Amino acid sequence: MLLELEEVHVSYGPIAALRGISLTVEEGEIVTLIGANGAGKSTTLNTVSGLLHPRSGRIRFRGAEIQRLSPQEVVARGITQVPEGRRVFAEMSVEENLLLGAYQRRDGAGVQRDLAAVYERFPVLYERRRQSAGTLSGGEQQMLAIGRALMARPTLLLMDEPSMGLSPILVQQVFEIIRQINAQGTTILLVEQNAHMALKVAHRGYVLETGRIALEGAAAELTASEQVRSAYLGGA
Repeated sequence: MLLELEEVHVSYGPIAALRGISLTVEEGEIVTLIGANGAGKSTTLNTVSGLLHPRSGRIRFRGAEIQRLSPQEVVARGITQVPEGRRVFAEMSVEENLLLGAYQRRDGAGVQRDLAAVYERFPVLYERRRQSAGTLSGGEQQMLAIGRALMARPTLLLMDEPSMGLSPILVQQVFEIIRQINAQGTTILLVEQNAHMALKVAHRGYVLETGRIALEGAAAELTASEQVRSAYLGGA
């Protein structure tokens, strides 16, 4: 088992955000979390990545508990997050943003190889590598956020709303990129409002409702579920 959450409770002050969720992610999978705004999807990712700490429960990565680690320690273990809203460093260049993704690495030659691989995957980033990241379009910034995360060489990539605010054509491109990254060996835990696209790309999924897991199963089973279709897929 690559990642396991066991009875995880997270609160923002007196407000319970996660109410004892348990889930697993196997090596090589794409697992998606779907649900309405406020269901706890982003909170789950932020808790795995160390930005939040659970009030109770355990998070295991490759069998070792990580729920008390700092975000830097979580990255060092092999987990990287593509944050909601992209959050690029607007005043820095595209290349500086990418190199920041590798800030914990000490293998200079490997970093340069991975930088070349990111540019090969996203040619537009190579063309704009000297530009300030804030001058990029929304789609280009999303590519930059993904590329920056890949520079850490993650075993597990956490993706928070990667299609948010993008045109339908760019949404298709982003999900194709997600498929490719997974096919090359990176496990992905995906939070996505676009439930239709998320279930199309994922192997398995969990439906969150008010901090609890309401449904889980293979992506095809969830797509066929009347409950999921009526609530998240726009009906039949």
